[in-house]
Amino acid sequence: MTDFADMLVGYRRFRATGWTGQRERWDELSEGQSPRVMVIACSDSRVDPAQIFDTSPGEIFVVRNVAALVPPFETNPGHHGVSAALEFAVQVLQVGEIVVMGHGKCGGCKAALSQDLKDAPPGEGGFIHNWIELLDGARDAVVSRFGDDRSRDAERAMEQEGVKVSLANLRTFPCVRSKERHGALKLVGAFFAIADGQLHLLDEPSGTFHPAPLDAG
Repeated sequence: MTDFADMLVGYRRFRATGWTGQRERWDELSEGQSPRVMVIACSDSRVDPAQIFDTSPGEIFVVRNVAALVPPFETNPGHHGVSAALEFAVQVLQVGEIVVMGHGKCGGCKAALSQDLKDAPPGEGGFIHNWIELLDGARDAVVSRFGDDRSRDAERAMEQEGVKVSLANLRTFPCVRSKERHGALKLVGAFFAIADGQLHLLDEPSGTFHPAPLDAG
């Protein structure tokens, strides 16, 4: 099991190889960033977008949270972390694509489906429950299809419905809606299956996910 001491060993490897070997790239990045893609992913330790997409430093702008959720556009006072990052990516960095990536065995989606944390106070699961209430509508759709079944099929349906919720909420942001309408921004839904390492892409017209091709053709 990795602890912080092990991480420092990794840091020393990075300094000796990753940073030194790409010194020119890091010099460029010290002047600013210009990623073309924003990725909204889960905080889960098993689904690092930079690793899954094999990207180099500075290539993707990443926001991670429980269940890869995007809240709807709101103007009420508060600490809107995801909204602030989205605003920065779209309006300042001018990214051309936003990828929402859900994943298999998502604890947040499982909790949304089971409602196990419904009565938990803040600090004991209540914060998680309040956040995943964003999936209540998706849960209704999954329950109407699977009933009280808590099989892996039901959980996967919940995980994939979560991606659709975040895409729909992205489109409540005026800047996203306008740029997508004018062809300046593309939204992509994706789902990473941890068990087999397969990435699935959402076909929005049909609402179904299909494996991403493994060759450039």
